[in-house]
Amino acid sequence: MTYERLKREIIQYSQTIGIDKIGFTTADPFVELKERLRTQQELNYQSGFEEQDIEKRTNPKRIMSEAQSIIAIAVAYPSKIKNPPKQDKHHRRGLFSRASWGRDYHHVLRERLKKLEAFIIEREPEAKVTIMVDTGELSDRAVAERAGLGFVGKNCALITPEFGSYVYLGEMITNIPFPSDQPVTDSCGDCNICVEACPTGALVQGGQLDAKKCLAFLTQTKGFLPDEYREKIGNRLYGMDTCQAVCPRNRGIDFHLHPELEPDPETAMPTLKSLLKMSNREFQERFGHISGSWRGKKPIQRNAILALAQYKDESAVDDLIDLMEHDPRPVIRGTAAWALGKIGVPKAESALKLAKEKEQDQDVLDEIEKGLNILKTESNMNV
Repeated sequence: MTYERLKREIIQYSQTIGIDKIGFTTADPFVELKERLRTQQELNYQSGFEEQDIEKRTNPKRIMSEAQSIIAIAVAYPSKIKNPPKQDKHHRRGLFSRASWGRDYHHVLRERLKKLEAFIIEREPEAKVTIMVDTGELSDRAVAERAGLGFVGKNCALITPEFGSYVYLGEMITNIPFPSDQPVTDSCGDCNICVEACPTGALVQGGQLDAKKCLAFLTQTKGFLPDEYREKIGNRLYGMDTCQAVCPRNRGIDFHLHPELEPDPETAMPTLKSLLKMSNREFQERFGHISGSWRGKKPIQRNAILALAQYKDESAVDDLIDLMEHDPRPVIRGTAAWALGKIGVPKAESALKLAKEKEQDQDVLDEIEKGLNILKTESNMNV
């Protein structure tokens, strides 16, 4: 069997197992990406979640010495919830980003790639493959771009002609020298909407991201959220979609092609107060199947507290006081204290003053002081 014929058979088979786009490229080093990654490291723009070895990220042969080509895949996911839950002042809700709405895409794409692997090996028993989805060494976007699935836009997302940037990406390195596809010759042109809309200035310029400023990263951190980002987080519980939502290439894009990727409205947009005292077991039962659960419940609960503060939800005051006084985690106690200051009712002030006398953790004491200062500032403004 010729590799051209095998490639055609793989493309046909991929369409039967829930792969929406597939492309082929060489296993040559990603030279331009290597230079960009060096610049990112020098500027300290990386999040820390990435593979730190630039050679592994840019040279497929460092991962598989026999590598000849890479197969890139894309699977489309929805951009809208069909029946969004109601939200009012008594039921404030948070939001998981679109990429975390359905079943964890790492598992979904890996299962599809494993089926593809079995298909290839059945026809080419000497074939070797290495599968990666998001957490692998290579850059999914760089591979997908070179394999012709789309182009990387100024928002640093891969933009496909059919599905916009609402796609999950994965790849398979193989020792089979498949014919390569041509990269997409497209770009954002003069459009700079995503850069201008970025709420934290994380998009330094088109195609360059300071990951440490990105709300998608910040919502996943486990410590205290830096003060300058607390009011920018809004009601985001995990991830952020602004740079995709404003993109003209995503206008009108909403594909519901895979049942396992459909959002459950109550999971994608849970009530904030229901998250505050959730046990580990309850959290896993409710959210363990989505990608947004990978960092555990603490970041989600911290973000829920911050969202309640933005809403100035007075109905949450009793729960926040209880967290400030009794939660064993300093980050949760301190964030609750700050939120009480933002909400600003008399009960919150008296609770903060009492907590100040009892709290032993200095970080939490600092947050209590911030809460009291916010109350004082608000009071002076209202005089």
